[in-house]
Amino acid sequence: MSNEERRLSGLTATFLVVASMVGTGVFTTSGLLLADLRSAPAVLLAWGLGGLLAMTGALSYAELVTALPKNGGEYALLGEIYHPALGFVAGVVSFVVGFSAPIAASALAFGSYLHALVPEVPAMPAALALVLLSSLAHAFRVRVGGVMQDALTVFKILLVAGFVAVAAFGIDPARLHAAEAPLLEATLSPSFAVALIYVSFSYSGWNAAAYVAGEMKDPHRALPVALIVGTGLVTVLYLAVNVVFLGAAPAADLSGVVEVGHVAALALLGPSAGAALSAIIAFGLVATVGALIMTGTRVLEAMGADHGPLAMLARRATGGGPVIAVGLQGAAATVMVLTASFDALLGYIGFTLSLFAALTVLGVFVLRWRRPGLLRPHRVWGYPFTPLLFVCLMLWMIVWSIWEQPIVALFGAGTVALGLAAWAALRGR
Repeated sequence: MSNEERRLSGLTATFLVVASMVGTGVFTTSGLLLADLRSAPAVLLAWGLGGLLAMTGALSYAELVTALPKNGGEYALLGEIYHPALGFVAGVVSFVVGFSAPIAASALAFGSYLHALVPEVPAMPAALALVLLSSLAHAFRVRVGGVMQDALTVFKILLVAGFVAVAAFGIDPARLHAAEAPLLEATLSPSFAVALIYVSFSYSGWNAAAYVAGEMKDPHRALPVALIVGTGLVTVLYLAVNVVFLGAAPAADLSGVVEVGHVAALALLGPSAGAALSAIIAFGLVATVGALIMTGTRVLEAMGADHGPLAMLARRATGGGPVIAVGLQGAAATVMVLTASFDALLGYIGFTLSLFAALTVLGVFVLRWRRPGLLRPHRVWGYPFTPLLFVCLMLWMIVWSIWEQPIVALFGAGTVALGLAAWAALRGR
């Protein structure tokens, strides 16, 4: 891609990471973790380890994407490092599991929160309108879409940080130590590994800048900053939010509750806080949907550029994004919004994406061995321990999640088989 076509700044890429990460997960996961782990310190440890995992991944991806600065994320990286077939399977997984389902989930959540704030606005039409308008913005005007994404993300950060600052004064620090099970017992249990899978889903998006590497100005410098700064900022924000949630109400009131943020806001600040938090989440989800559309469509575009039968996916509007790819991504998300069929997918999103992220980070070792002379503008800090820690933690999570939830592995294998079948059909043509 020529310099004239590299329109995205490092700041936009950083905000893209933040917007992709901060979705509904941080506002809904901790109550479920508390029910499984029965320990507030273990829940906070899970969020801390999730941040560490995301940071080691971001540091590793920074080396890979600065050496191979192309659009497409895992599709481009795995295809280059291992084999085009594996990259293609990763692209299919990204399209179905990594982007279409989360776009639909976030849009539906936006509709629900907006309806709670303004009952006259039906939830389903609001969700569909968000997908449509975000798709139009990112299809026809890359600069406008980028500026809009920056503004929404800044607003999102300020709102969440403001809520934390106000609510922090009302928490009970003693609740942060509440535990039915000892910390060591909780962290060594299979439930903790499964908890990390859910936490890693909330952190997913730390690699968002890798999907637009081919459109960034000065990617060799800007990409590492976007990945590392964006991930670090979200980790601090997540830990602060969870300290507020766990310190806001007794563990019995939070355990097993999906709307843990709503319960915490009510306990701390009264009924009006529930509406305020709903507004914060709704505004945040607008940025999340835009970020997912912006990154997910670059995977389809890269696949279209590499495979003749899919060439239409790489077509761009003048000054805009990959129009057909954006349309396809928006259509898939719209179908999921209308049918809610993404519910079956959400259970294995974390598992499937963890598998391909582990393979990608393992590529740091593979690429150094196979292509030692490749120009690497950024080398991962702490090599080889940083990528090794990421891969080991991912494998530990994956093995225990299969043990605890074997059906997850079957769905993941089915998705991989679908990608391989599509690859075989494409090569046949």
